[in-house]
Amino acid sequence: MSATRAAAPPQRAATGPRADDRRGSTLLRHLAVAAVVALLVLAASYGLAPFRNFQLATVAAYLCATAGLTVLTGLNGQLSLGHGALMAVGAYTVALCQGAFADQGMTGGWLLPLSLVAAVLVTVGVGAVVGTAAARLRGPYLAGVTLAVAVVVPALTVTFDDVFNGDQGLSVPVEPPPLALGAYFPYERWQLWIATAATLVALVLLANLVRSRYGRTFRAVRDDEVAARLAGIHVARTQVLAFVVSAAGAGLGGALLAVLAQSVSPGAFSLTLSLFLLMAVVIGGLGRLAGALWGAVLLVALPDLTHSVTDLFTVSPAVAQRLEGNLPLAIFGITLVVVMIAAPGGVQGLLSRLGRELLARWPGRRS
Repeated sequence: MSATRAAAPPQRAATGPRADDRRGSTLLRHLAVAAVVALLVLAASYGLAPFRNFQLATVAAYLCATAGLTVLTGLNGQLSLGHGALMAVGAYTVALCQGAFADQGMTGGWLLPLSLVAAVLVTVGVGAVVGTAAARLRGPYLAGVTLAVAVVVPALTVTFDDVFNGDQGLSVPVEPPPLALGAYFPYERWQLWIATAATLVALVLLANLVRSRYGRTFRAVRDDEVAARLAGIHVARTQVLAFVVSAAGAGLGGALLAVLAQSVSPGAFSLTLSLFLLMAVVIGGLGRLAGALWGAVLLVALPDLTHSVTDLFTVSPAVAQRLEGNLPLAIFGITLVVVMIAAPGGVQGLLSRLGRELLARWPGRRS
């Protein structure tokens, strides 16, 4: 027994550097992937039309929110119907910051990143409050609390109209691209660069969090709270942390949407948006950050699909307006049912399964 105890410390000492090496290699791998994606987006931005650049920037903004919701719902098992409201918190924060800077005549390329950081911090504070209350609830009660948040936050913007300008919303003044890029540099391309840079930073942080011990505790609490508690995991603290991380992603996504639209109003962050976000992460692949990308693409492609379907039929303007309001939710619902039947793991789960089957059939793979 004494020999065993004497041999234990060197073994623990050897484990630490190996864990540090794994964390370092994971971070380098994620940074390398982010660098490759940044170069691809940079090259694609010069070959795409301005509207397509704007659409890609919108995908990047939604990706922040869907990735955060994937961490909360897919990895930690908490259901949230109020992420549209958290996006509104980030959007209004960046609008107020940018408006204050413009009123004071402040200029500089550092103002927008500062506003984005402020939007994330404010949303983190709101997420901590909501997450603390949500950690005490389960099932439909948890969904009810987040649903109340989705209803209350837009109502507050109308109640305090002297600050948030009511239903009219606020403008988001954003400086033009730097003169070093040229006098006729497309503004949509500059928007894509901003959204891509912010989103890649957020995704690298989230990917490293998912692969760390915090990600393992998230999954442990999702799978079995009793077993996680017996293993020494503080369940409530873990759930609050997951909600805070998810709120940070939603706040950044809402702030980027406000920057892209250069305006923010309560109608842009209704309860329907929260439902769309939840269905998007389920369709994309719950529990996978790559699935959040497919969900973000679907959120941007859905309006175009709705207009295409509406244009196929000759209807009165009143019916067309009614279809435009209800058809996106119907298409999303039908897509969700089809995906859950054909591919329960979502789009990313289907692609992963097809990839494994192709590798299994590769010549020489079995040998």
